[in-house]
Amino acid sequence: MRNKQPKQNKRKMRYGMLILFIVYNLVLAVALAPLTLFYGPFDGLKSVAVASVLTSRHPQVVQAFLSDEKIEEITHKYERSGNGTDVVTESVATDVEGITIEEVKGSGWAGKVMLIDDPKWIQLAVTSKLGVTGERVSTLVQANGAIAGINGGGFDDPDGGRGNGKYPQGIAVHKGKIVHNSMGSEATDMVAFDRDGQMVIGIMTAAEVIKNNIWEGTSFYPPLIKDGKRTNFVDGEWGIAPRTAIGQAVDGTIIFVVVDGRQPLHSLGAQMTDLYNIFLKYGAVNAACLDGGSSVTLVYQGKVINKPCDIMGERYVSDAFVVVPN
Repeated sequence: MRNKQPKQNKRKMRYGMLILFIVYNLVLAVALAPLTLFYGPFDGLKSVAVASVLTSRHPQVVQAFLSDEKIEEITHKYERSGNGTDVVTESVATDVEGITIEEVKGSGWAGKVMLIDDPKWIQLAVTSKLGVTGERVSTLVQANGAIAGINGGGFDDPDGGRGNGKYPQGIAVHKGKIVHNSMGSEATDMVAFDRDGQMVIGIMTAAEVIKNNIWEGTSFYPPLIKDGKRTNFVDGEWGIAPRTAIGQAVDGTIIFVVVDGRQPLHSLGAQMTDLYNIFLKYGAVNAACLDGGSSVTLVYQGKVINKPCDIMGERYVSDAFVVVPN
């Protein structure tokens, strides 16, 4: 009986040393991770990591380790071309005439495409709690009598990083009226539709929004296709992330695209060229990105049909493009 206590103490000491060893290595790995990513020999990983962090809510992490010149060199090192042939599609059953849903897959990513036959069904829904908080896409869909919707533009975040979506970033337009303008007289990138349902993308002031007969629209970028031609986006500046985008085919069909991300067993996310390839596959003549990351959400008939990466589910957003049959 006398020897039992020393043995127990030794066993506890060994367990304690093992725990300390594990904790030490975890702390060391976290501390060395930025050095490995930003200074290591893995150029492809470095390019993706730099661009992905730069376009997150914490770009200062990259800027703390790398000069502006080095960031420019890394982000422009790897460029991709696309022709749409590597996008795999599979139809999903729908119960609304005029709407088609398909699953889309590519190398390392998976998502969904929704095709809306009538472009005049598209409206911008803005949070009813403007200036207080955003709302979920599913809430915006239901509140506007819509049958589907995707998250829209970005949002200003004046509350120290909480990102509650209470203000749209830039200009938001609904039924021809500017419902929010944080730009004053300055210009911003618009993703919009005129009264005839024609998609319009470009840089505009609030005055030009009215002059151009914009009926529904919000601010975001980058454009991917304009007037049938690929724009000058650079993959290396945007990295890999969950994405939402919207486009229009030559016959007027609206194309909603969501690509899930940050889920290694399902989908890592898409580069801009991946989105471009999807739109090529569906014959888009105009296409542009909407807000990505944790905001990426596609709702149909009251249900979220993609897989948002936020562990809390749908994020609160300031606006959404919703589908309201006339």
